[in-house]
Formats: sequence, C-alpha cells, structure tokens
Amino acid sequence: MSAILSADDLNDFISPGVACIKPVETLPAAPSQPAPSDLEHEVILDGQQSASAHTAGPAQISLTDCLACSGCVTSAEAVLVSLQSHSELLSVLDGAPGLRIIRRDDGFGVEGLENPDSKLFVASVSPQTRASLAAVAGRDVSERDAGRMISQLLVGSDGLRAGGKWNNGFTWVVDTNTAREACLVLGAEEALSDKSKVAKPILTSSCPGWVCYAEKTHPHVLPYISKVKSPQALMGTLLKTTLSRTLGISPDRIWHLAVMPCFDKKLEASREELTDAVWNGNAQPGRGVRDVDCVITSKEILMLTESRSIDFFGLSKTPVSASLQTPFPDPTLRRFLFPPRPQAGQADPLAGTSGGNLYYTLKYVSARHPGSKIETVRGRNADIVEYTVTSPTGGAIFKAARYYGFRNIQNLVRKLKPPKLSRMPGAKVTGPRRPAGKPGGLEYAYVEVMACPGGCTNGGGQIKVDDPVVIERRGLETKPGPQEQKQWLAQVDEAYFSAEDSDSDPEAEDVNSAVENGDQARGDMVGSISPAYIRDTLTHWAGITGIDVDRLVYTSYREVVSDVGKDKAAGNTERVVQLAGKIGGGW
Repeated sequence: MSAILSADDLNDFISPGVACIKPVETLPAAPSQPAPSDLEHEVILDGQQSASAHTAGPAQISLTDCLACSGCVTSAEAVLVSLQSHSELLSVLDGAPGLRIIRRDDGFGVEGLENPDSKLFVASVSPQTRASLAAVAGRDVSERDAGRMISQLLVGSDGLRAGGKWNNGFTWVVDTNTAREACLVLGAEEALSDKSKVAKPILTSSCPGWVCYAEKTHPHVLPYISKVKSPQALMGTLLKTTLSRTLGISPDRIWHLAVMPCFDKKLEASREELTDAVWNGNAQPGRGVRDVDCVITSKEILMLTESRSIDFFGLSKTPVSASLQTPFPDPTLRRFLFPPRPQAGQADPLAGTSGGNLYYTLKYVSARHPGSKIETVRGRNADIVEYTVTSPTGGAIFKAARYYGFRNIQNLVRKLKPPKLSRMPGAKVTGPRRPAGKPGGLEYAYVEVMACPGGCTNGGGQIKVDDPVVIERRGLETKPGPQEQKQWLAQVDEAYFSAEDSDSDPEAEDVNSAVENGDQARGDMVGSISPAYIRDTLTHWAGITGIDVDRLVYTSYREVVSDVGKDKAAGNTERVVQLAGKIGGGW
C-alpha cells in the first residue's frame, strides 16, 4: 500500500465494464435490448457512446463516490490524487484573494468576506515530512531547520506569496506534534480505562493504510481499533472548530492543508467521519465540510516549489518575519499550538518514528507504578517488538507490542479472528489456535500498528534515495539499490530525532512573547508531556466551541462492503437503488 505507492504510479482508470456505484445515479435511457443479468454497468460520460463502440477515457467520479466502494482501490486513489495535490493547492490559492485577520479592540475580525471564493489558509506539517526534507538538504540541516524552510515557503515573502494571481500565502503553519501530544495522552488513558468502549487489545488508529485494510478485509478487528483521532485529524478538527467559532465565519471559508509522509493520509482526510457533519451537525458522519481539505506529501512539497520556480533548498532557515505572523485568536490555544519550547517525545529512539503512541503508553503505565521497569523482547523480525511493564518483584503489569508492515499485520489480525461455530451437532469450536487474551496467545493490552515497515519515516509519500532530487544532490552516478535505501532511511530517522538537539524555536517565542516558559511545568509530567495540561486544554477547547469533548477527539469506523462482482437475487431495478443509496463511510 502506502509503502510502495507513488503519485506517478496512479495512472490507471475505471475502464468500461467495471461495476461501479457512481454511474447508476445517472443511468442513460433504457436500451432496446435487456441488460445483462450480472448488471456490470459501464462508465459512460455525457455525450459519449457505449463502451462497446469504442474505448472510453477516464471516468469523472468523485472521491466520495469511490470511498463508498471497496472494489477499485487504486482507481479511487487515482481520483484522489487529482483532488488533493500540489496543483489543486495552487488552484485554490489563485482562486481569490485570501481572507485577512485583523486585530480589534474587542478581539479579532476578518476582512475580505464579501468575496464568496476567498479563503483563510492554514496548514499543519508532520515531523516525518520535515525529517525527509532535512535528509535531502544535507546533514547541516536539522528537522527544525526544514520546518522553518517549509514555513518560509507557505508564509514567507520569498515563498508562495511571491507569485500567483493574488500573492496568497498561509496565515498559520502549525506543527502536528502539538496534536500528537494530545493524542498520546488520550490514547494512554483509553488503554488504561476500565470504562473504555474499545475491546482489548487496543490497536492504534493513526495509520490510515492499516484502518483501510481493517475496514475492507477484516471487520472483526474494528471493535479493537482505538477511537482516538490521528494527529492530522485532531489538528484539522481543532483548527476548523476554533477558527470558525472565534472568528464567526463558516467552516468552508477555512482551507486546511496537511503536509504528511503518506499518500493514505489523503484517504483519511476524505472520511465522512471527519467533517463538520459530526461536530457542527447531528454528530453523524456525512458529506459536510472536511476538517482537512487537502493533503500533500513530502515529495509534493518539491513539486509545489518546482511549479512556482522556487528553490526549496535555497529558502531561509530562519523564522518567518514577525510582520507576517498573526496571533492565533484564542490565547490558550495559541499557547498550545505555538509552545515556547521544542515539542516533546522525539528524542528517544525507543519511541519510534511513528509518533510514539506505544512508548508513551508504556511510560504512562510505568509512571503510575513507581519502581517498575519496561522490558523489551524482539519478535520474529525487526518490525515486531514486545514490551512488558514489570513490577519491582518481577510480575507483569502491562503487556504491549509493535506490529509494523502488512506481513506482520496479517499475522496479528489472524490471531484476533473469532472462533467459528460448527453447525454439526457435537462438533468442536474451530478458530485460531491461540485466542486473543488467553495465556500463551495474544495477551497484549495495547498494540501499535503501522502499515509501513520501519514506521512513518518510511511512508509512501516520503522522498526515496532513488528519487531524482536525491541522486542529483548527492551526485550519484549509478541508481541506488535496496542497501542504499536502507542507509537513506537511517539518515531520515537521524534527522527525525535531531529536533530535540535544537534550542527553543525563536519563531514560537515571537508568536508567544507574553507566555511564560514554565506555564506547563506541572507535577504530573510523563516524559515531557503533562496529562493535566492536555486535559485542561481540551476542556477549554470544548468550552469556547460549545462542542462536547468526545465529539471533538474521537472518531468511528465501519465495515466497508462491496457488491462488485457478486451475484444478487434481487432484480436490476432493486439493485440499482441499493447501489445508488450507498453514500459513505469507509474508504
């Protein structure tokens, strides 16, 4: 999936004869001859003849339509790339003058609302993207330096503002690590809560490739998947809810870009569970305003700069000029989004490169049991690791594991498969040899699951060693092989962990000059994160938006069932109605 997916590979299309949900919504007039009983509808564009006459071109089908069906994943992703790409970003920037935030005596106001096409542009950037670009730039560029270069591109006067029809740029660029800290606390509390609605072992949900796989092929594991939103999703909800309520503008006037290491994050952004239909409507998934409007990857950052003839590696590594920085409307969330200190949790390699959900939960458990130790046992390969929090006397308090890569994930879901009941009288129950939760079987309380071997720094949207930009900057004469890619990934990981080596970010200091550095120094610190501070911030967020915390921070999943290729006893008309009525959920 995402580990091998590249935008250049997504050039397939839904060809004639492939059963598809979308065409039944606008079926042509009934033919003179009866339709075949298998009802494999052709994709026919307006003004074109039937595919039996000639070969049709690509079908114009919306991403939401494709996500209602599990029959054509790659085609859905191809449509997705056309909707979420650096080209779409530039098109939106050039659509109208951007909204401007102005400071008034009574708070903040917005100028430019008279133009219905104008937007307020905000962006969030992942640490894995910064690490990938830092590795390309060279060893003298840290992850934090790369983050400032991205800010210069999106906000600075030498970046996107220097070109385009309206010289638009982004008002705020935030670090997803802030949302990640909230996700870590929420995930740890979910894992330890006796009232959790998630079955044990709890499986992490921040990897969209893994969630997609579970929803389509192994629905029996859905009760085990954590309901905590991913950092991308949580940040999207925070920005859309807070800005729309504090500035008094509609959510569709706020355009949120996420820069991620993974193409599957585009799929996540398109989920109907992550729209304002949930937090601004009836709390049910629907086709509302998305919390994340567009996702581009690390590779697409370079495509973006190339489209505007900008040398990314020539951008300044200094903070964006204070004259271009706008204070975030809410002071409490401003302090949360732009903390006057480096983000925590990346310094320890044991936390991994996927956000550290598992590692933080282990530290959280250990902090509640003074004197306990965390023991590590490597599994059958490097992408399976088992962890045990043991008491001073040696007894096991908490068991967890890390499963990366689809080969290992398949073994995991196989162990979670429920036993089958035979219909034969007196027959024995058949199922997995070692049922979940039983001694000698899958007895973990928590499992960190990621689709990409090696974690998120190895995401499909990351820059690879054989990409032209790396070959050119490194002066390589021969095409790199697997060993060179392994060495390259080690450099990306090194850049990922370099963030904590930097001093406090002056850019954050400029934005928060009135914030005292010791504001978060509380007595309940787990690592460098205060669960009490996170809970207080979430409570404040719910208070200023008037939305229940659970609707803000949790999401849901559903089984995705495809009718493609299946024989149905129902008549053609009934089946057409059933297909056309499928409106969402899943991927």
